[in-house]
Amino acid sequence: MTDKLTVSVLGTGIMGAAMARNLARAGHTVRAWNRTRAKAEPLAADGAFVADTPAEAVQGADVVLTMLYDGPATLDVMREAASELRSGAAWVQSTTAGIEAIPDLAAFARQHGLVFYDAPVLGTRQPAEAGQLTVLAAGPVAGRETVTPVFDAVGARTVWTGEDGGAATATRLKLVANSWVLAVTNAAGEVLALAKALDVDAQRFFEVIDGGPLDMGYLRAKTGLVLNGGLTPAQFAVSTAAKDARLIVEAGERHGVRLDVAEASAQRFERAAARGHGEEDMAAAYFASFEEDGDA
Repeated sequence: MTDKLTVSVLGTGIMGAAMARNLARAGHTVRAWNRTRAKAEPLAADGAFVADTPAEAVQGADVVLTMLYDGPATLDVMREAASELRSGAAWVQSTTAGIEAIPDLAAFARQHGLVFYDAPVLGTRQPAEAGQLTVLAAGPVAGRETVTPVFDAVGARTVWTGEDGGAATATRLKLVANSWVLAVTNAAGEVLALAKALDVDAQRFFEVIDGGPLDMGYLRAKTGLVLNGGLTPAQFAVSTAAKDARLIVEAGERHGVRLDVAEASAQRFERAAARGHGEEDMAAAYFASFEEDGDA
């Protein structure tokens, strides 16, 4: 079996577009679709075929990769593609869909003879563009030889969490990891906001923690986006972070865990989005600390 595949990428936002480009660069045939076609059009320059509909995009696909907004959106798009799905094809579901959505997606896969892989990714725009994502994957051992070239093209590392994609073991791990990422992002913004309010030069804070156990590369990266005006283009958008934070809160509630920090994170992202920062990098949650936007 050749390791050059026909891969359909459904959803070409920040992450999906980068993944599609890396798949094309790896020599795979890429068929791309996005609800807003203009977001997919630039992929034609990378050799991808840009389809008008999900059904057109999945024609002849060995692997269907979904990177959409959430679980319901993913199911809707796959239903649109259903007439052209090939029985036996692999479905790599990389949307952060939430625990409750995964069984429904797996059931759809069974109904249409697809080999289902729950495979969300860790990373933002920059690692996605560099093909350096971490893929969290769950799915049957038989068939992994088909999806491994896809994972290798988009990621630097694949962490297998189980053999049953429908059990959502990969999505569960993704939510745990995201809970940390979103908490750190909001804490970084609050550090800058408090420094501003107390008339403290933020650089003095960085000098205090420099090189010690409290220092962190991610803290430096996210505060840098605010301080240096790098919120656009987004590495990971505020609106998407708000959605992920809500999925984390809901997962905690359903499993008897109160997640106060995640709830506060969701509220901050939602507040920032409501004030017009939804398409900016999630570090723009910084602005949720103020009544009016101001310079950092």
